[in-house]
Amino acid sequence: MLAIEVRNLIKKYGNITVLDDIDLNIYEGEFYCLMGPNGSGKTTLSSIIASVKQPTSGEIKIFGKNTEQSKQLIGYIPQENFSDPNLTGLENINYFARMLGYSKKDAKEKGLELLKKVGLFEERNKRVSRYSGGMRKKLELSTILFPHIKIFILDEPTTGLDPSARRNFFGLIDELKDKSTTVLLISHIGSDAELATRVGLMDEGKIIAAGSPDELKNKSGLKNMINIELSVKNEKVKNILSSFNKAEKLLETDEGYKICSDETSEVIPEIVRTVENNGYKVLQIGSVIPSLEDVFFRLTGKKVRETDGILKDAKK
Repeated sequence: MLAIEVRNLIKKYGNITVLDDIDLNIYEGEFYCLMGPNGSGKTTLSSIIASVKQPTSGEIKIFGKNTEQSKQLIGYIPQENFSDPNLTGLENINYFARMLGYSKKDAKEKGLELLKKVGLFEERNKRVSRYSGGMRKKLELSTILFPHIKIFILDEPTTGLDPSARRNFFGLIDELKDKSTTVLLISHIGSDAELATRVGLMDEGKIIAAGSPDELKNKSGLKNMINIELSVKNEKVKNILSSFNKAEKLLETDEGYKICSDETSEVIPEIVRTVENNGYKVLQIGSVIPSLEDVFFRLTGKKVRETDGILKDAKK
């Protein structure tokens, strides 16, 4: 059954088109990720699905009904923190429960139950201003765990969290959702998108490709990437690596470079010899599976994250 159906969706601000004729199907129980850089339209799309914003034109249905009839089925966590730092965790969740019509007594009981689910029961009486970033994300997750919620919409929920906290957050999502719960994740982080059953890549207000992570990698034509960590990074090193005829792409990373190659067993020894013959040291080298961020660049010529290295043609 379709949980979310989007047809011919357009959103404009004046003469600027933010969403350009979007079609999207997300099925009940699916974990779907919209992945793209800032400004690609993914946050606008998710906020329209959640009925926070209105489209210029187009149609959205939630379980076959329009959003006004079914928006109570959606739990939406925006990118910005929305819990009140001056209140305790319990006071925050009680506030949301009262907004949903719970009595004062039932709101407290439900609040305690939900805080136990997300692992914040011991911190229930602590002011949110004293919570870590991961704890605050857990608290805000608890606000969408009321029984009637069937769709979780999570907009960049792990931004600012370290890798361990990100893994813990998604582990908690996996524990809390049942088979009928639909998750729509908005992210620009490839490792987060890898967790989804399907991914839609967004760029300039359009979904340019969609499929499972493996399907998208196959569509991109990327086979293997060679990850190279060097003692130095400079233009001379880049030129050396760019000279390899069999290397299609060169990606600059924090530690070094990545090269796209279908013949890693031949290219790796050649890279080591050439780099070290030029007086540089290869600290680490090996073949790695392409990431979804590599795939996005291959399809668009753009970076997903501003913190990423710059992917360039090695043959230029």
